Amino acid sequence: MTWKIERVEGADLDLEEVLEVYRSSGLGERRPIEDVTRFAAMVRNANLVVVARAEGRLIGIARSISDFSYATYLSDIAVSGDYQRSGIGRALIDATQKEAPQAKVILLSAPAAVDYYPHIGFVQHNSAWVLNP
Repeated sequence: MTWKIERVEGADLDLEEVLEVYRSSGLGERRPIEDVTRFAAMVRNANLVVVARAEGRLIGIARSISDFSYATYLSDIAVSGDYQRSGIGRALIDATQKEAPQAKVILLSAPAAVDYYPHIGFVQHNSAWVLNP
């Protein structure tokens, strides 16, 4: 299986392709994919977006907000169900980190992925806080 990782502008992505990846990955269950206007703004306004494609088809996305110096908040990482457990998620994280090599990568894990992140080098931080709108 061959795939290509590249940085893109979120606004340049086909929103239907992105939605399909979110649905297929399971991440759509925890994101406002039914509110297309809000979802489009999420994708468009992320300032660091890395994608994976196989034969031109979008199969993965890492959507982040970064200052490219101190912190990169990896808000979403989604890999289509057919391509999960093939190294694409790790490749997307690596590519994200390479775009801002001095910045630490910070994320909130989906419940099903809690055991994955320590396996690839993340350290759990127990003082994160969330203020919901």
